Amino acid sequence: SWLLMHIGASAVKQGFKVLHVTLELDELYTGLRYDSIFTSTASINLTADVVKKKMDNLPGKLKIKWFPTKSLSMAGLKGYINKVRLSEFGNPDLVIIDYLDIMKLPVNSENHLALTAHYEDARGLAGEEKLPIWSASQGSRESYNSDILEADKVAGAFGKIFTADFAMSISRKVQDKASNTARSHIIKNRFGPDGLTLPVSIDTYRGIIEMYNESTKEGKDVQNT
Repeated sequence: SWLLMHIGASAVKQGFKVLHVTLELDELYTGLRYDSIFTSTASINLTADVVKKKMDNLPGKLKIKWFPTKSLSMAGLKGYINKVRLSEFGNPDLVIIDYLDIMKLPVNSENHLALTAHYEDARGLAGEEKLPIWSASQGSRESYNSDILEADKVAGAFGKIFTADFAMSISRKVQDKASNTARSHIIKNRFGPDGLTLPVSIDTYRGIIEMYNESTKEGKDVQNT
């Protein structure tokens, strides 16, 4: 969820309109996290004046919409995007779904097939609406002991990886959580190189995530940590 919000925040900073659909965290909590990312300030230390000053200088727009878990179908999502398009917000440039795995599944369908279908439908929707769509997925039980999460560690359905144009993983073991570090692995990339593993500095208290090339000073520092 933090990484999805960073993708959204980065787009807003570049002047894009971002629609963030959440089926997990509610709108208030999601908004607080975005405020932390924009201001690099822990949510408990945020003030209205600091947030407003920062938001007034952002060139893009952000709309957050919460739906109860398992309540939103792909058809419902398409309908909501069209509703947003006709509103004052206008046509979104980017859609974030947190996350596809907990959208409404077809009745009496096998779980792994339904999850794969969700990703296929989302990719179809992205192409039809000419909108990039980002989402997240959980790792399998075996992934918790892995330094690097490969494609075989995705939970639910391996077909999700086949469908994605770009897939990356974030691995954080117990020691990483204590030292604010992580590893990001590019599992699949139809637009460039993959198989890369990047050192990451991640501070969920202040909403900071920074990825480095492993050959840079910052990258080496994170690796050493």
